[in-house]
Amino acid sequence: MSTQADHGHELAPRPEQTPDALRATLALVAPGRLAEMQRTKDEAFAKAVEWQSLSPVRSWVLAWARDIEIARRPDLSARHSRASGNLEHEDPAVAREALRELTVVLDEAMTAVRA
Repeated sequence: MSTQADHGHELAPRPEQTPDALRATLALVAPGRLAEMQRTKDEAFAKAVEWQSLSPVRSWVLAWARDIEIARRPDLSARHSRASGNLEHEDPAVAREALRELTVVLDEAMTAVRA
């Protein structure tokens, strides 16, 4: 687990990048997504067997670590929610800015979990 970060309040510490640790943290910060996590985990493990590669499992871990990073940090979660809500805005400039902001949020979360 991580120590206090420089971005403010966190709902939970950053979990280790293991399925059990990710699941436990998701249960705290976004329990409504647990079924989705299990479904995508099952898909990743099935692909790993089919492809004879751990790549799908590694991708699954990183994707969920990123999503949990967003959910556990109210600053990122609020930005993600605002940007997602404006992706289909009638004003193309607003939609473009929302897409740009969403990309920045996802990149920031991925950078944090890879650090």
